[in-house]
Amino acid sequence: MTAIRQAELDALPVREALPELVSALDGHGAAVLCAPPGTGKTTLVPLVLAGLVGGGPRRRVVVAEPRRIAARAAARRMAWLLGEQVGGSVGFTVRGERVAGPGTVVEVVTTGVLLQRLQRDQELSGVDVVILDECHERHLDADTVAAFLLDVRETLRPELRLVAASATTDAAGWARVLGHGRPGGAPVVTAAGVSYPVETVWAPPARPVRPPHGMRVDPAQLTHVASVVRRALAERSGDVLCFLPGVGELARVAGQLGGVDAEVLQIHGRAPAAVQDAALAPSEHRRVILATAVAESSLTVPGVRVVVDSGLAREPRVDHARGLGALATVRASRAAGRQRAGRAGREAPGAVYRCWSQAEDGRLPAFPSPEIRIADLAQFALQAACWGDPDAAGLALPDPPPAGAMAAAREVLVAVGAVTPDGRATPRGVGMSRLGLHPRLARALLDGAAAVGPRRAAELVALLSEEPPREYGDDLAAAWRRARAGGDAYATRWRAEATRLRRSAATPAGPSTPTPTLPEPEAAAPLPGREAASRRAVGAPAPDLRASGAGGADGSAAPATAAGAVSGDDAAAGLVAALAFPERVAKAKGEGAFLMASGTAAELGDGSRLRSAPWLAVAVADRGPHSASARVRLGAVLDEDTARAAAAHLLASGDEVRWEDGDVAARATHRLGAIALSVRPLKNPDPALVRAALLEGLRSDGLGLLRWTPDARALRARLGFLHRTLGGAWPDVADDGALLARADDWLEPELSRARRRADLARIDAGQALNRLLPWATGEAARLDELAPERIEVPSGSRIRLDYSAEHGQPVLAVKLQELFGLAETPRVAGVPVLVHLLSPAGRPAAVTADLASFWQGGYLAVRAELRGRYPKHPWPQDPATAEPTRHTNARLRR
Repeated sequence: MTAIRQAELDALPVREALPELVSALDGHGAAVLCAPPGTGKTTLVPLVLAGLVGGGPRRRVVVAEPRRIAARAAARRMAWLLGEQVGGSVGFTVRGERVAGPGTVVEVVTTGVLLQRLQRDQELSGVDVVILDECHERHLDADTVAAFLLDVRETLRPELRLVAASATTDAAGWARVLGHGRPGGAPVVTAAGVSYPVETVWAPPARPVRPPHGMRVDPAQLTHVASVVRRALAERSGDVLCFLPGVGELARVAGQLGGVDAEVLQIHGRAPAAVQDAALAPSEHRRVILATAVAESSLTVPGVRVVVDSGLAREPRVDHARGLGALATVRASRAAGRQRAGRAGREAPGAVYRCWSQAEDGRLPAFPSPEIRIADLAQFALQAACWGDPDAAGLALPDPPPAGAMAAAREVLVAVGAVTPDGRATPRGVGMSRLGLHPRLARALLDGAAAVGPRRAAELVALLSEEPPREYGDDLAAAWRRARAGGDAYATRWRAEATRLRRSAATPAGPSTPTPTLPEPEAAAPLPGREAASRRAVGAPAPDLRASGAGGADGSAAPATAAGAVSGDDAAAGLVAALAFPERVAKAKGEGAFLMASGTAAELGDGSRLRSAPWLAVAVADRGPHSASARVRLGAVLDEDTARAAAAHLLASGDEVRWEDGDVAARATHRLGAIALSVRPLKNPDPALVRAALLEGLRSDGLGLLRWTPDARALRARLGFLHRTLGGAWPDVADDGALLARADDWLEPELSRARRRADLARIDAGQALNRLLPWATGEAARLDELAPERIEVPSGSRIRLDYSAEHGQPVLAVKLQELFGLAETPRVAGVPVLVHLLSPAGRPAAVTADLASFWQGGYLAVRAELRGRYPKHPWPQDPATAEPTRHTNARLRR
């Protein structure tokens, strides 16, 4: 054992803030620690609070990190500072790996591991201090852990001490959360850091690149990032750390860096521990380290003097209406940019090359979006239900969960039997919450294990929990075989996760369904018949989910035991995928085109083996922002019986009457979600459903479906004028929506008698509109007085008024000579009409709403222009005293 490295401990800047932090915890029990990167907040603070250095009382400290790589690195660093090996005074626990012993005082865990511990032991027995590191990242697990810990402090263990630590965070917000109602909140302790200057170099692409959408990144953007890395190597000394959004982008940029005079490493959450260790250890050779967001915080990568920032990040997104959740590539926030740039100034002055312009920088979001606002909340909702707060209303969360996302999560949990309809966790749900899986995958593991055996179910769920590389293809069964035979990094991780899940599946989890356990590797029993598969209610005896002809554990095919059923790996893969994503079971519509039970269309790529499948279990799909169909990234062949069994809660039978293709369609259907399993014409549909369908047609296709005579259109225009002018009892008839909202008042009884579009065309709209007149008040009798259909002009003619202008005055279009002698403009309901004065040929000559002014001025110009063109008609000098006429001069002289 080596002696404690006191010199290194003394050099950590955070030590100056430790007395204030200890005092804050002694007085308040909770504190927020703001400390820049490299100050020792992740390493020295836990050692001091545990009493391992500094002479304080011995306490058990748990440090929660957002990522496995950070947890392992922090534990190794603290052990090194103590002169020990990991597993002594300092240990770590991440999913699938634990290095700790009875003498461990400081344990570094991921937030997911801590969440599981809290569910098993709400008091967190034996733990004195919990440090939530990098809380600014706002991961959902971290927010949930903070809320649960505050609940524990309030109700069970007020002596439990909490520290929220971060380099860049909303200190006031976290102080308010940790204060949990106390005046002023929790104390905020700030540590000054020793940071070296970092020069910013703006390096935008020479030509515009397409913005990211979904998981896609423009290849031109990645080519530009690679060129900036080459530029940085030429212009600067030291190692280069390049930030990219995901593993695929790391590989593509690495492929474009061939021949550079540096070792190229890739560091990400899925990288083997040996690769991660190599990146975090000093090197004699110059390196380019391509990293995802795992290197933003908690880790110090030695030797780095230059950061190249692509400006991209990955955030979770979910389409609640279609159940298609996935990561999306987005622009990284300014806070993330500061964190990334700080990596270049940890050990010496450095530089950051930003692959965007300075002008763009000001338009970036200030902070990353909290996961609770944008992510799928099914796992969070299950954790809250198991905690005893199904709506999360009593949890002190930095941001409340969106109501719509929680409702969608509740639907998923009810469907998989994890919660009751009122949101309370079932025994099965409690067991599912302890598997460390999304509830969908937990259901697939438990029910799949009963049908195809724990080993096969665990292997398939491991494939679904971490999507295989694209080169594995889109066929889940084929990817399964390749992972079993493969020796690549993915296959290694897959085998470890499958082993963990197999052990988990062996632990009773309160199954709500009596699914028979099948011995491995023997073939499974036949698939259930449709009658058994049609049971729908959650909590009722579940369908028998035994896969037809599932082959041996070695992947050998077994003969199908039901007509049309698939066998072997295909059957098992289809069943497990369908159990995880029942709303994504899909029926073929044509070669390579499918309709999922959720209602979303799905397509397979050219050359896919799955294109000819009659049914498909879609495991992974994504959909572009403007695409009508989802693209299947991973799926498995399925048969109809398995689809019905796995998605039994989506089965429904009933009469469907709707407006479709311009008429009423009535049929009796049996559906699996949006998929029609059987359809037959309905001879005598419910009249109420027909009426609703006709109203749907009127809304979608418009009131033009009714019979509108010229008189009916004129009446609608007159009533619209009176509604605008007088309001009161006069109805709004101009807006189709307003009229349809009062369908009972004017379209009955004809609407209830109608059965099809042709019947609508026989309804006289004018006669129907008369029913809306204010008969009860007597105002209806004044219709012709207030808005006359015609108006008599001085010549004796009765001219029709045009009320059709939506917001204008009624229009009187009349030959000019017929108004001689009329001094004042006619009025309708107190509104002056707009007079369109016509030439003797009926063409527009002038427009006025003030006849008196027109006779005095505008008439002279019209007279001068038109009397030569129409010499047979009178053009008196003084029209105000002239005799009105419809005739020529010759006719007047007779």
